[in-house]
Amino acid sequence: MVFFGDPESRGEREDARACLSMALAMQDRLRELHAIWTSRGFQQPFVVRMGINTGYCNVGNFGSSERLSYTIVGGEVNVAARLESNADPGGLLISYETYALVRDLIDVEERQSVRMKGIARDIRTFAVLKRSNISQDNDTVRLSDPAGVDISIDKSDLSAERKAELAVKLRQLAQQLEY
Repeated sequence: MVFFGDPESRGEREDARACLSMALAMQDRLRELHAIWTSRGFQQPFVVRMGINTGYCNVGNFGSSERLSYTIVGGEVNVAARLESNADPGGLLISYETYALVRDLIDVEERQSVRMKGIARDIRTFAVLKRSNISQDNDTVRLSDPAGVDISIDKSDLSAERKAELAVKLRQLAQQLEY
């Protein structure tokens, strides 16, 4: 289990986006390892399911002086754990609360809502299919394509003049692709 937003938070949206980014990077690495393991003769390589939920929880040191653990507890933690158990093998299942914060970064398939014991509401679920080809947040513009194209521009470090220069170069590149 991994949680974002404590001890310091970048805000609910950015914490959710950071969590999703980490999960996608983990899946990328696991696909690489899967290929290696398969080539080495493993018939059933290690597969991971992931679940992400966004909500408010209790975070801190729990236990006694004999055994103290810094952890997170609460209904929203249980939702994340149950999302993970409902995910496809190798898949990533997110709640609507997370999807609302990261929808521009990914392509998803809405799955059937899940009723969870101890949770008073149905949980809308979304299976993450892939990164969106074009995404944008406050600081970064990104284009990725299965053909090997991966352009990521951090706008926060660019002056207005430099942004304009890059826009011209990208338009020139687009024209070259058309011919």
